[in-house]
Amino acid sequence: MPAKSKAQQRAAGAALSAKRGETKVSELQGASKQMYESMTEKELDELASTKTEDLPDHVDED
Repeated sequence: MPAKSKAQQRAAGAALSAKRGETKVSELQGASKQMYESMTEKELDELASTKTEDLPDHVDED
């Protein structure tokens, strides 16, 4: 599943880094912390690897 915005892609990258032990979980906040807790490494990798060139910065949640 591709990311819907640049913000989502960045949050997934931060959560993935923590899942892999490259950064501390305590440094996560907001969406990245929720993603860390609720998604697998594979799911995070798919979101984080989305190309960002055509994505909006943010998407409003309805």
